[in-house]
Amino acid sequence: MAIFATFVATSPLILLFILPLIASGIGWILRAKTDGTRKHLVSLMDEEHKKYLQQRPESGSTTSDSLDANGELKDSKDWDGVVGFFHPFCNAGGGGERVLWAAIRATQDRWPRAKCFVYTGDRTLTKGAVLNRIKTRFNIQLHAPTVQFLDLSKTRWVLASKWPVFTLLGQSLGSIVLAWDAFSLLVPDVFIDTMGYAFALSFSKLLFRSVPTGAYVHYPTISTDMLESLDPTSAVGSQGVNAGRGTGAKGAVKRAYWHLFALLYSIVGSSIDVVMTNSTWTQGHVKSLWGPYRREKDRANPIAVVYPPVAVSEFEKEVDVSAESEKKREPILIYIAQFRPEKNHPLVLQSFADFVKTKTEAAEKARLVLIGSVRDDSDSKRVYKLRLMANELSIKDRVQFHINASWSDILEWSRKASVGVNGMWNEHFGIGVVEYQAAGLISVVHDSGGPKLDIVTEVDGQPTGFHGSTAAEFAAGYEAALSLPDPLAMRLRARKSAKRFSEEVFEEKWLAQMDRLVALCRRK
Repeated sequence: MAIFATFVATSPLILLFILPLIASGIGWILRAKTDGTRKHLVSLMDEEHKKYLQQRPESGSTTSDSLDANGELKDSKDWDGVVGFFHPFCNAGGGGERVLWAAIRATQDRWPRAKCFVYTGDRTLTKGAVLNRIKTRFNIQLHAPTVQFLDLSKTRWVLASKWPVFTLLGQSLGSIVLAWDAFSLLVPDVFIDTMGYAFALSFSKLLFRSVPTGAYVHYPTISTDMLESLDPTSAVGSQGVNAGRGTGAKGAVKRAYWHLFALLYSIVGSSIDVVMTNSTWTQGHVKSLWGPYRREKDRANPIAVVYPPVAVSEFEKEVDVSAESEKKREPILIYIAQFRPEKNHPLVLQSFADFVKTKTEAAEKARLVLIGSVRDDSDSKRVYKLRLMANELSIKDRVQFHINASWSDILEWSRKASVGVNGMWNEHFGIGVVEYQAAGLISVVHDSGGPKLDIVTEVDGQPTGFHGSTAAEFAAGYEAALSLPDPLAMRLRARKSAKRFSEEVFEEKWLAQMDRLVALCRRK
């Protein structure tokens, strides 16, 4: 009995020391199992890179290595490690994917011999076709020899449809399954998540303590605003897809579950080496949850805001903002956003219908154009319902849908339109809103998140757009934007504001954080 009691009393301590050893052992096995694949792929990439240099020795920064007299790559003191980018849905075509591709391009430019592997589960096209699509959609040219895709087979584990109940926890646990799938293919030297799967990063650190981990957080899996939105009497009790659902017995269970998950999410976040957030809003929420648990890490690597890259210079080059271009603009409102529930397209349709009903001079010829990508069948059904809603609101003839629009299409609409709209509550950043500003569009955005705190702010003491929370406030914003006596002045301020979010600024800040990860990697 005494032996049993001693065992029970000491079992937590035993687990505390034994489990990490077991995890490290499993990690060692994974390394050994995948080492042959890793060496083979790296060798092929080196060979492809060498051939590229032989064919195009005059090429730019991504091919800065030179060849020796035998046509082999010279030894380089530059880092040549393997970076794994965990992005299971790299073909979604949204702002998160722009960050991924811009991050890889910056990494290739800084470390020409580094190998960038993308763990993804939605690649139905060849590598060449994917790279061409990136070029077409985002105007980002990647160096093909040093980027490769690793196909995941268990992406279903992170789909919301897989977890009809306890969705947040289910998807987070599912990301661990998906991370195991990734590590079974190849173990990287640096592991970076660019989609928001903090649990996958924590799992990586458990298996491979020497592998530095980095997170680019677009949106916290759970936030204090989400927790507060469950209470219908709170300031945000009418916002979000779970607004006011914290009442009654079922609501009490949901509140308890969300608070427990927030605690777990906070502990998981404490294990990540380098954390980047895409906005001041996201940084604030991540700090409030992770900060108390990662004080030691924050001394060397504080949570940093790295604004997403926006093709500001491309818009400046392609879209004229002048007295002459002002004559060509039409009373068109555009909304560039993926057709996802949180983007709140119904609010935009309802507010536009309210605006049309005013029959003011500004509303008389106004049109609304919804531009966005469709990821799957559920998105397609959502678009169908939005078309029905437009018909029911009697604005069908005033609304156009452009699905999976190309870069050239987006530029063309940006030249013609006058107003850019964003209806999402607590949009984590709002790349589309910056694109509006860079194109000289007058923004009418939700009075929350990144569009409020970072983007649609004053320049030289003057506004660059309008904010709203309700359909009526958005309708008033449309009226104000289309009735300005001197719209060109606001367009020029908006364009000036957009310079803070250029691709060049992103690359500089991304590489500052990557330098930290590479330094950690070199110490191991």
